[in-house]
Amino acid sequence: MAELDERDAVQLHQEDVDIKGVANIHDTNDLQAVKNEAHTEGDAKPSTTTIERHVSIQSQLEVLEQLVDLNGAGRKSCPLCPEEKFKACYSHKLRRHLHNLHWKVYVEFEGQRMCICHLPCRNLKPSPGGDQTSGRHVAHYHCVVCSSTIARKTDMISHLKRHVNKGETEASYSGNWEMLCDEAAPSGQAYEIMKELGTNVQLLPNHTTPQKSDTYFNRKMKSNRQLVFCALAVLAEERSPVECLDAFGATGIMGLQWAKHLRATVRVTISDISETCVKMIRENCQLNSIRVGGASPGAAGPEELAAGEGDAIATVEVAKMDANVMMHLRSFDYIHLDPFGTTVNYLDAAFRNVRNMGIVSVTSTDTGSLYSKSPNVTLRHYGCHIVRTEYYRELAARMVVATVARAAARCNKGMEVLLAVALEHFVLVVVRVLRGPTQADEAAKRLRQLIHCQWCEERVFLKRGSLVDDTSQLPCHCHGSMPGKTAVELGPLWSGPLFNTGFLRRMLFAAVQHSMEDIQALVKTLICESDCTTLKAFAHGPSAPANQVECGVVIKTLERAEDSGAGDQPGKRKTGEESGSIVKKMKSEASLEHPAFYYSIHRHSIKGLNMPKLNKFLQYLTEAGFRVSRTHFDPTGVRTDATLEQFKAVLTQYSAPSYAGNASAGHQGGPATESPA
Repeated sequence: MAELDERDAVQLHQEDVDIKGVANIHDTNDLQAVKNEAHTEGDAKPSTTTIERHVSIQSQLEVLEQLVDLNGAGRKSCPLCPEEKFKACYSHKLRRHLHNLHWKVYVEFEGQRMCICHLPCRNLKPSPGGDQTSGRHVAHYHCVVCSSTIARKTDMISHLKRHVNKGETEASYSGNWEMLCDEAAPSGQAYEIMKELGTNVQLLPNHTTPQKSDTYFNRKMKSNRQLVFCALAVLAEERSPVECLDAFGATGIMGLQWAKHLRATVRVTISDISETCVKMIRENCQLNSIRVGGASPGAAGPEELAAGEGDAIATVEVAKMDANVMMHLRSFDYIHLDPFGTTVNYLDAAFRNVRNMGIVSVTSTDTGSLYSKSPNVTLRHYGCHIVRTEYYRELAARMVVATVARAAARCNKGMEVLLAVALEHFVLVVVRVLRGPTQADEAAKRLRQLIHCQWCEERVFLKRGSLVDDTSQLPCHCHGSMPGKTAVELGPLWSGPLFNTGFLRRMLFAAVQHSMEDIQALVKTLICESDCTTLKAFAHGPSAPANQVECGVVIKTLERAEDSGAGDQPGKRKTGEESGSIVKKMKSEASLEHPAFYYSIHRHSIKGLNMPKLNKFLQYLTEAGFRVSRTHFDPTGVRTDATLEQFKAVLTQYSAPSYAGNASAGHQGGPATESPA
């Protein structure tokens, strides 16, 4: 009888390596039925080695009750408790015990309940003093994925989350994982098919964890991908074909969107250092009827190219190569850098061979160092000293632009900022490359220190040639009324404009043309921010301005190309008197650049007063003679050329006391029923 009990306990807990006890289970017939069922499942898959689930893992209460014949007569033991914990009892009491203890104390995962188990599967660890009561065992849960035993419920939940992040399933531990991964992706067993902007891509189960997955994919970066797409579409209007590089392909979705929608106007190259990523990119090309071209190492063979050549809509070159090596070996018109984290390690290679008037877009996702959470990391990567401020997002954008400008200057190249966006998950900077040491010097002169008041958060860029610790340039009077040092120097930062209005208008036209509704509102906000205006009507399509001047270069769009004269060649730098007149015009319009930084209306609100609506407050600032606009950096921020003191004066003037009630509507400059601008 003892041998029989031992065999039964081993059969129940054969997946646990730390079996140290024996369970007394008297109902041998019921246990034999469970074992026969397990043998039947094993016979159905003789080619794989499977791990049987523990009896404490059930999907329904009825199945748990079937482990014991509750309809039979006599006393019966609990299948999940040893004899010394729960003695044999009659059926009605055992049913109540199974329901109230085991079925209600559980951890659920994918429809399976891991009920609490009191069997001697896991012994209590001895205390540091060596005292341990003999025969005492720890209540625990059995993992449905790997069959490990964990005592605490919270630890089991964290354990299951790690399985999910790693993309591990029950098949990973049963011998079926290799079979699933070897099957084709459309079978739906190993991959998930995701569609974005008409492009299908395959995703591994752990695609959301960059530390565990080579083919990382972030759904929250959709706006970033669409902004980069519109920037490339604008460049494709200036020159054709555009040789573009997605240096960090991962799933390849960005490069596939370029090729699928821009077709013959672009020549797309997708590179990645991971063999897994390169393989998945090729599979995603076949999924979208895109031909894989190029003679890079590990490229598809001639038979694979010929198979999809008849119905291919575009051609993409896929290369397994380090991003720095790829950018040193070849020249491109458009380069996009989107590594996991900082991009500072790839900027030198990007500017080494990028063509003149080309575009480099940089996506930085190391928000911890960009948003002043890790100042030591910020100093190491970007060489900037920053602190947490109300305008920390624009501070991060200007810091990235300054790093990009220094990298371009090391290659004797200048740049013009076309776009700088800082959102919750990333900072995107798009710049146009201008060759020549003169352009590099002009860009380097834009790098300045920022004086920031720690009391009122007023800020101003330090003028070139100023004395050290010259806080008199701050418009506020905190340095005279407060004891000690009130201001700190931040930077170096980019002091020039962050947007190009003409480029943004053409990006808006591209977003409308390709039905990108998600970013149209964002691009409109950027255009308002670039002009520092509150206008909300935008001209795009045939009524849009045909020619835009960027850094002395006439950029012509395709919609109004026939209206320009023969002397204006698109993408050609002007020379002689014409170029000189444009430079003088640009210098005369320097004062029209949008003001640096913004103020938060809630940060500077007056206690005890009700603030006016934001759109109304913008109207009041405009009537006071200031340039104003909203900003994408902060939904409650106001970009204006007014100083903080002037900003607070207007805010105080049009704020009403909290107790005034409805009478404040007339004081705020209009009836209460008037809709905001």
